[in-house]
Amino acid sequence: MKLRTCFAGLCALLLSFVTLSAAEEPIKVACIGDSITQGAGADRGKSYPDQLQALLGEKYKVGNFGVSGRTLLQKGDNPYRKEKKYQEALKMLPNIVIIMLGTNDTKPQNWKHEAEFVGDYRDLIKSFQELPSKPKVYVCRPCPVPGKGNFGINEENVLKIIERLGPLIKELDCGMIDMHAALLEKAAMLPDRVHPNTAGAGEMAKAAAKAIASK
Repeated sequence: MKLRTCFAGLCALLLSFVTLSAAEEPIKVACIGDSITQGAGADRGKSYPDQLQALLGEKYKVGNFGVSGRTLLQKGDNPYRKEKKYQEALKMLPNIVIIMLGTNDTKPQNWKHEAEFVGDYRDLIKSFQELPSKPKVYVCRPCPVPGKGNFGINEENVLKIIERLGPLIKELDCGMIDMHAALLEKAAMLPDRVHPNTAGAGEMAKAAAKAIASK
């Protein structure tokens, strides 16, 4: 009887340990994107994923998987899904995924494949939704492009992308983070008319944190 009681106590102790460990496991957030996500334009250590980590706190682990110059389009000049960072993001088995791609797709050489944009975006989203971790995926409206833009990147095509994202977000039951609205009236935070500076990245982090907190 004493042996059985001892065994039961040991099992209860182990169960408590496992439960405690699971409770302490941070919520993993994968930030997918191009140079804006990577942090170009912001001070070192102040990219929007860095600032999002600070806002969310130690209960979260934010991974920056941004790669400069990458496109959402598979026929674009630098497709994101061909990058090692994409594979690393999948292997992270995130609980939350934030995707912000499309800015480089507005360049003329990439936008000629615009008919494939929604299909390629759908495939990217599903590649995360089908992970064992079953993450909640947030799709970002791209940052605004003030004036005439730069590097071939332009606001005209950004607005076309935003229009096409709405039905896709609804179809796949994704969350939406409006990075466009977050910086629309803050052109000074986009000094090269594409990349947010440190303050701009901070506004993006606030928008992402608000969306995550609302869920």
